[in-house]
Amino acid sequence: MRISSLGSDIFNAISIEDNLMIIRNSQSSIIIAISLVFLAVITALGIFKIPLNFLVIGIIALSVFLIAFLNTDIALGILIFSMLLSPELKIAQVPARAVVVRLDDILLLVVFLAWIAKMAINKELGLLKFTPLNALMIGYIVVCFITTNVGILTGRINPLKSFFYIVKYVEYFLLYFLFTNNLRDKKQIENFLKCFLITGFIVCIYGITQIGVLSRTTAPFEGVKGEPNTLGGYLLLLFAVCMGLFLYSPLRKWRLTAGILACLAIPPFIFTLSRSSYFSFIPMYLVLIFLSKKKKLFLITTLILILVAGPFLLPQVATTVTKRIETTFDRGISYRYLGKEISLEESAASKIESWKIVLGKLKKHPLLGYGVTGVGLVDSQYPRVLGETGIIGFLIFIMLLTRVFKRTLYNFSNINDEWGQGLILGFFAGFIGLLFHSFGANTFIIVRIMGPFWFLAAIVMALPEITNP
Repeated sequence: MRISSLGSDIFNAISIEDNLMIIRNSQSSIIIAISLVFLAVITALGIFKIPLNFLVIGIIALSVFLIAFLNTDIALGILIFSMLLSPELKIAQVPARAVVVRLDDILLLVVFLAWIAKMAINKELGLLKFTPLNALMIGYIVVCFITTNVGILTGRINPLKSFFYIVKYVEYFLLYFLFTNNLRDKKQIENFLKCFLITGFIVCIYGITQIGVLSRTTAPFEGVKGEPNTLGGYLLLLFAVCMGLFLYSPLRKWRLTAGILACLAIPPFIFTLSRSSYFSFIPMYLVLIFLSKKKKLFLITTLILILVAGPFLLPQVATTVTKRIETTFDRGISYRYLGKEISLEESAASKIESWKIVLGKLKKHPLLGYGVTGVGLVDSQYPRVLGETGIIGFLIFIMLLTRVFKRTLYNFSNINDEWGQGLILGFFAGFIGLLFHSFGANTFIIVRIMGPFWFLAAIVMALPEITNP
């Protein structure tokens, strides 16, 4: 018996040592490979006189490719950080706006290609996972390609501009596909989520430092003007996920981390002064209240305290928020609703006007629409999808959102892991909030919102299968 036990201990020790050796060799290979790439790029700088910014991006891209090839998990972690912390590079100018590429756009493609290469070498291409969302994602992309090509051939669309927008749509689904095919166990998912939360912490601190300095908070690398509405949508999703983990996680460290981060997200969220984000916060929070089986009284009490005590404890903040909301009904464009005349300021009225414009145009091309970017600037998700892809594309888009809705609810009810249940609840609440956010923004094509969203969606779709015994 002792000999058998001793043999088992020796075998385990050898296995651990082998694993450590593999890790050390992997790390050494990464360091050597990156060093060679760096030397090669420096040589190219002197010989070909390539612009420095392109060289830096080239170094980063090649380094991440090598990392992804040797250790996909590390590359995916880098990708999570890059979703909100990527600078932009202007590469072209088209009518009405510049075409920019973000660093995470490049990294996503690089990681995907490295993963495909790795799979091909290991002869594992037949092991790709399919989820309930795949068919609808592919269907929507196909419609976008068809209707956009028709628009280009008829001269309605700028090819370069539409190309980069379609690439964005493909990227989101590529991100989802990449994570669903690389999720293996709960520990790995926890590590990825830690990267997501650390990124959220950095964004929150950055936003807090802007309060009192800028008129409205924005995310990093968004320039002087920024996009406060985008930050509002991202913080809405972050807050919901943190609250789900806070409510359900059995471990104190997760509850504490999630609770603190949820609190940190509130100040920059408020000072985005984004009316769409304020509006979407209400259904998001109501979902947490109605679906949560834990700390329901805490959620209700907290909401009441904020509404009642907030104006007295923070009168200036309350005044700022109130004035921002009241500007919605400034004299601008008047509408009659239920026999009463309602006035909306220009920005708010444009959401309604966009429906009128799109529905008017759609009479000429009802089935396939005008193609991506074919209806011009429409600052609302649903009329934009309808105008760009017609009735066919719009129905596929709604079916995709419905499938996310149903599958997330199903997974929430059928997962045995409390931590996972909290994560799914938070994602679902954030998803509902973003559906409302989409009435006032192009939420489902905004990079800084959709990157985190589809990353989390991949986890939510895979989590029950991984955690349930």
